[in-house]
Amino acid sequence: MKFVLLCFALALLGGRSSAATGKPNLVVFLADDAGWGDFSHSGNTQVRTPHIDSIARGGVSLDRFYVCPVCAPTRAEFLTGRYHPRGGVRGVSTGQERLDLGEKTLADAFKAAGYATGAFGKWHNGSQWPYHPMARGFDEYFGHSSGHWGEYFDAPLEENGRMVRTRGYIVDVCTDRALGFIGKNKDRPFVCFVPFTTPHSPWAAPAEDWQRFKDKPLTLRATAPAAEAEDQTRCALAMLENQDRNVGRVLAKLKEHGLEDNTMVLYFSDNGPNSMRWTGGMKGKKGTTDEGGVRSVCYLRWPAGLPAGHTVTQIAGAIDLLPTLTSLAGVARAGDRPLDGRDLTPLLRKGGDDWPERMIFSTWAGKVSVRTGTHRLDDAGRLYDMTADPGQTTPVNDRQPALAAELAAAVKAWRAEMFGGKEKAHGGDGSVDPRPIPLGYREFPVTMLPARDGEPRGAVKRSSGAPNCSYFVNWTRREDRMVWRLDVQTAGRYEVTADYTCKLPDAGSTIELAFQDARLTAKVTPGWDPPLLDNQDTLPRPAGESRMKEFRTLKLGVITLPAGKGPLTLRALDIPGGSVMDVRRLTLTLLP
Repeated sequence: MKFVLLCFALALLGGRSSAATGKPNLVVFLADDAGWGDFSHSGNTQVRTPHIDSIARGGVSLDRFYVCPVCAPTRAEFLTGRYHPRGGVRGVSTGQERLDLGEKTLADAFKAAGYATGAFGKWHNGSQWPYHPMARGFDEYFGHSSGHWGEYFDAPLEENGRMVRTRGYIVDVCTDRALGFIGKNKDRPFVCFVPFTTPHSPWAAPAEDWQRFKDKPLTLRATAPAAEAEDQTRCALAMLENQDRNVGRVLAKLKEHGLEDNTMVLYFSDNGPNSMRWTGGMKGKKGTTDEGGVRSVCYLRWPAGLPAGHTVTQIAGAIDLLPTLTSLAGVARAGDRPLDGRDLTPLLRKGGDDWPERMIFSTWAGKVSVRTGTHRLDDAGRLYDMTADPGQTTPVNDRQPALAAELAAAVKAWRAEMFGGKEKAHGGDGSVDPRPIPLGYREFPVTMLPARDGEPRGAVKRSSGAPNCSYFVNWTRREDRMVWRLDVQTAGRYEVTADYTCKLPDAGSTIELAFQDARLTAKVTPGWDPPLLDNQDTLPRPAGESRMKEFRTLKLGVITLPAGKGPLTLRALDIPGGSVMDVRRLTLTLLP
């Protein structure tokens, strides 16, 4: 009987190991394109987000919290505690989203402290090893590494380096994986990162959520109401209610395993809203450096360590999250590069009476604005009193010229420090990043080369203006090329496949893959011409985004690559039909 009681006691202790060791777990929810006004806790009466709101009610709300105007930069700042230009992130696609390899991440720090680490959803800071999340401190990864994804239902997603076909809505599917991770690691401290895909376009919500919104009158309107597309607002809110339900599933799982008290739960978004919708009167949306483009909700709950229902009124930002979370957990940060962020612990615990004044800078596409606790200097040099005029309607340069001059000088100095006079190169100009793509690591032998990371040459073009989930089309001539810039780390034999479609009458082209002196030829056969998917969109897809289709994997063979840098070129030697094929990605696997 004593043995049974001992086993029972050990089991109870095992289920609360993070509490027993004093190490809190960490769950991070990161919304994609959700604006400050998209939550009922912010006062939006058109939407219900009770589970997300509960994080604020049970913890601390950062009332003036600033992120970047677009996705990848915010993620880099969250991961490193440093402004994103320092880490080489200058865009959102074509390799410009990659976080420099010298940067150390939040996951690196927690993993070094003995935590299990997993990420489940949108990564957006590099796809190939060692930019891949599993090389940046995460033990496992499931989701999509690019900026946005063209399939929200039954999507093909990456599982630890290999593509798998899923079933269900993408947010539900990724949350399922997060729940599995929590269950598997409930007896040790863990970091579970859940970067949601929504409400980023394409406008695709589960039917049950859309039905509640499709005919719903809008009672709260965008600051510029004439620019609001009402159905886009409805769809965004429908996607947020689905997301809220998934947050609730994770919170319930923590409670089920007795982990609720000693788990830090963080929720925030990566930029302002992706359409003109209610923001409480703020100016701007995603892509702008105005208040509405960079202010996000930020809620942090930790019952064992933070007060409930507390609001921090001082300005804060994504750069503050790494120093704050590592400090709260008692984890040493990885790396020694100077941080731009501050440890917010005193403010979170109702202290900080002597908290020093600060500035937070926002930049995108060559534009910079700066926020103080009371004012914002916008990218055109207009100064606004954000306390008296939160909508940025009336500049006060003439009334406060000294402050305007001080902030303009601060912006100039910040530009010089971040960009060294080359800021025009930052901001997602669409060009392929000059840094070559690493290939051939024994610890991660599979390297995917999606169309978004390659260069179309000749008549070849992308299937849409948004590269992230595009594919190469219009391959009709022998002069046409597809090129990926590589840095082959390991000389050896590589198995090569292509995810393709090809009109049935056009099958039979001979193609060549070349790198330095290495060559591989293959036939494009059989034909494979599926229809464009019709089960994805709640609303018509934006013109700049590709409609997707079911790609088939074509085995090209094995090529022996030398080590070194150079272009990997795919071209056609013979084209018996009207075109060669459409290409979504090449995959190269280093053989033993």
